[in-house]
Amino acid sequence: MTARRTRRRSAAYAALALGLAGSLALTGCNNTSSKSKKSSSSSSSKSKKRKIIGGGAAAGVGAGAAANRHVPNCNLTTSRLDFSQQAGPKGYVTVRYRNSSSTLSCTLYNAPLLSFNQAKTPLPMVKPGSGHVVTLRPHSTAYAVIPITSPAARGTQQKNVAVQFMRRSSESPTTDEPVVYDFVAKHDTISVGQSKVTNWNSSLSGAKLEAGVG
Repeated sequence: MTARRTRRRSAAYAALALGLAGSLALTGCNNTSSKSKKSSSSSSSKSKKRKIIGGGAAAGVGAGAAANRHVPNCNLTTSRLDFSQQAGPKGYVTVRYRNSSSTLSCTLYNAPLLSFNQAKTPLPMVKPGSGHVVTLRPHSTAYAVIPITSPAARGTQQKNVAVQFMRRSSESPTTDEPVVYDFVAKHDTISVGQSKVTNWNSSLSGAKLEAGVG
């Protein structure tokens, strides 16, 4: 009787041990699978974040470049232009253009085309074909300089000047119609002869340097 009970208890203990071992094995598998899923999910999330961030940055750069390409040409009016003359051995005439818009930027290409007293051809450029570009923010000013360092360059007093702006395209190099700036009506005294004009510059010092009078 004692032997039978002992055998039964041994069998019961053996079955219990097997059950516990199986349960622990299943628990370990489940934990490993859960950790693997969490790791995979975290990696996927990080990858998506990188893609979103990268895409956003590229889109921002592209949008900025597109915005720069679509800045319009500056509007040519006599109210935005100003002429003044500086005498002396390194004399010069300053041409100023002001972007009077409070919200919009605009673009100036190369140099102003200036035909004094209905001249058939405008003043030549100091640096022709340079492809110079100035983008003016609202209320900013651009400068071009006409050096008058010799009697021939000083010439005689001018009554007016027809002004045109250049465009980027070589097929359509100028604005449609010239605007006439009347020195007599503006009470300006400007003397210009055989000279040249610089590109538009964002500073007067830059324009003077290009003209050789700075």
